Amino acid sequence: MSESTSSTSGTSGTKEKVGRYGIWSVELRSEDPARRGEIAEAAAELEQLGYSAVWLGGSSAARHAVPLLEATSRLAVGTSIQSIWQYDAEASAAGFAEVESAHPGRFVLGLGVSHAKLAEQYRRPYSALVAYLDALDAAGVPAGRRVLAALGPKTLKLAGDRAAGAIPYLVTPEHTAEAREILGEGALLAPEFKVVPETDPARARALAREHLAMYLALPNYTNSFQRLGFTEDDLAAGGSDRLIDALYAWGDEERIRDSVHAFHTAGADHVAIQVVNGTSPDALPRETWRRLADLLI
Repeated sequence: MSESTSSTSGTSGTKEKVGRYGIWSVELRSEDPARRGEIAEAAAELEQLGYSAVWLGGSSAARHAVPLLEATSRLAVGTSIQSIWQYDAEASAAGFAEVESAHPGRFVLGLGVSHAKLAEQYRRPYSALVAYLDALDAAGVPAGRRVLAALGPKTLKLAGDRAAGAIPYLVTPEHTAEAREILGEGALLAPEFKVVPETDPARARALAREHLAMYLALPNYTNSFQRLGFTEDDLAAGGSDRLIDALYAWGDEERIRDSVHAFHTAGADHVAIQVVNGTSPDALPRETWRRLADLLI
C-alpha cells in the first residue's frame, strides 16, 4: 500500500465514525472477568449518551476493544495507544483482522512508540515506527484504519502520509493548530484532553499535578511542552499554574465547555476526553461522563 493510500482508504470513514467527541479511559480496558459486565454496561451508556468513540488508554490491544464492541452497535473503539515495542506488527495485524471480521469498520488501531523509560528495546523510534507501518501494509491493515500518537512535526507528517491521522496526547489547542497545518485538512486530528470536574482552583490544580507527575519524567512530553513555549520553570515543582491550566480543563461548566471547544476551533475533528478526579483507577467516572455529554453533546 502506497503512502498516498491513506487519503483514499478509509480516512474520511474513520473521521465520520469517531465523530466529534469521545472518551479516553484506562479503566475501560480492564481484563478482569468480574468487571466485564460493568464495562459493557458503561460502553452501552456512552453510546446512548452520544459519544462516538472510546479510546482505550495504556498499552492496549485489539482484544481490549472486544467487550465494548460487543456491548454496542455503533461505537468506534480505538487503542490509545498500542505500543509498537509490546506488540509486533504480525500480532497487531492478526488482532486487527480478527476484530474487523467480527465488527467491521468500528475498530481503530492507534499506534505509538511509547517512551524510552517504559520500553527496554526502545531504539530509533521513528525508524522503528516506519518499519512497523511497512509491515502492517504488507499484512493488509488499511492505512485509513490506523492512527498515530504523534507529537512532533516529523511524526505528525508521518501520521498524515501513512495513517488516517493523529491522536496526540497531553497537548494544547496551540499544538492542535500546528498539527493541523502539518497534517493538512484531510487527515483526522483527534487530541486527548483532560477534564478535572472541580471548581475550586487549589483542589483542581492539586488533582492535575498529581496526575501530571509521571508525565513530567518523560522527555517525549517535556520536549513537546517546550516546543509549545513552556519553560523549565513551568515544568518544575509539579508544573506551573500556566502549564496546568493549559493541559487540564477545570472550573464551572462554561469554562470547561470553552476549554474543550478551543480544540475544535484550533482544527481538531474530534476530542477524546479523559476525566481526572483522583479516584481509584478502577472507578468509572460515569456521572461525570453524563454531565459532560449534557454539556457538550
